[in-house]
Amino acid sequence: MAYPLMEHLIGKGFLYCGKYYRVRSELTESLQKPVDIRIYYETVRVKDGVLLFVEDHLHRLVNSVKGLENFPVDTSKILAEAYSFIDMDGIKDGSVRIVLTKEVLLIHQADISIPTEEQFENGINTSILNWERKTPNLKIFRGDYKTTVNEKFKQENEHGLPFELVLTDNEGKLYEGSMSNLFVIRDGKVYSAPDNKILIGITRKRVMEALKRSGLELQIGTFKPEELDPSTDAVFVSSTPFDILPVRYMDGYEFKSSDNEVLKMISRMYKEYTSEYIDAAKRALSGQ
Repeated sequence: MAYPLMEHLIGKGFLYCGKYYRVRSELTESLQKPVDIRIYYETVRVKDGVLLFVEDHLHRLVNSVKGLENFPVDTSKILAEAYSFIDMDGIKDGSVRIVLTKEVLLIHQADISIPTEEQFENGINTSILNWERKTPNLKIFRGDYKTTVNEKFKQENEHGLPFELVLTDNEGKLYEGSMSNLFVIRDGKVYSAPDNKILIGITRKRVMEALKRSGLELQIGTFKPEELDPSTDAVFVSSTPFDILPVRYMDGYEFKSSDNEVLKMISRMYKEYTSEYIDAAKRALSGQ
């Protein structure tokens, strides 16, 4: 299914094949029209002028290309152009999308939905979608999946529109979010689906470090929604745009995730790790 190279565009301009264009240029409209080519992409969080965990994003981008086409990907060039772009566009905090095809490198600022303070504090509303991903470890645009997800996001449950969708596999077990990785906390242990079922998220890798710092070890396991105990189990998601978010509602289920002490500890350790990364990146960028 055809899909555009550029979506959710915001900001002053964008980089297209190494050249900076203003948003109102004639090229913008053509890049927002669907094209029938394979598109690879990564959305990278910019925090305090730093491309957060960008090395992991570029590594995943290379692996996605290798999984289907295996054309050369110059990660050093992409990194340099990405930092050049955020400098030209004056981005201190936001989200940058790196879009790659065999012929094109496009870098632009993307309008990504960020949770409110209340959602960070109390948790988000989610809906359940039965969808088993094909080649989940490869991050490419898939038109059928995007269309189904977009339609589901428009459907309210009893708590309103969902902020995120949680996916179930063909056995009815929860395994990840539509734009995030999914975790369940039960009896003080943290569970996630096996790697071969999910897109290995960049933030998920850092959550693993937070678990380690918290003295915890990830358990491999998935659950059907009806197997969870909302009064004692906690659910949270992780993703580049919003780090770690507790889940409060999952259609008709209500969880007390934001009150869970294990989740609070993981969140503290994650923030500590992120701050260390930003400080180190700033020193490297300034040549210290």
